[in-house]
Amino acid sequence: MTVKQISVFVENKPGQLAEFTKLLQQNKIDIRALSIADTEDFGILRIIVDDSYKAVCVLKEAGYVCSVTPVLAVEIEDRPGSLVRVLDILGDNGVNLEYSYAFITRKRDSAYMIFRVADNDRAIEVLNQNGIKPICQGELSELFGE
Repeated sequence: MTVKQISVFVENKPGQLAEFTKLLQQNKIDIRALSIADTEDFGILRIIVDDSYKAVCVLKEAGYVCSVTPVLAVEIEDRPGSLVRVLDILGDNGVNLEYSYAFITRKRDSAYMIFRVADNDRAIEVLNQNGIKPICQGELSELFGE
């Protein structure tokens, strides 16, 4: 019940993100979610794409340093307090959240969050026990009509 996140090291200078996204565009790789954490010299670009295997091959061939990490994708109601509920469930059950970011789909009244946690299996277990079902890679593709 995880999705594949690709983390890519990118130099922190003008035009690098545009160059990166053009490479994906040229190879018909669609970005589903994106997050950037930066330092003075480089950034860590985290992406969820429609074809992670193809993306990693393209990126490595172009000289990018990247890795694939399993992360949780969770559908929550698009209303105030929904994120608080999920975060409380994780925290109350001792699941450490390393980072998180959001993405959208065409599905109305739903929001989606990516969670990187220390223990995916434990997080999935406690979320399921509380009626929150993380989505898998295939379900993610279905959200985008693939």
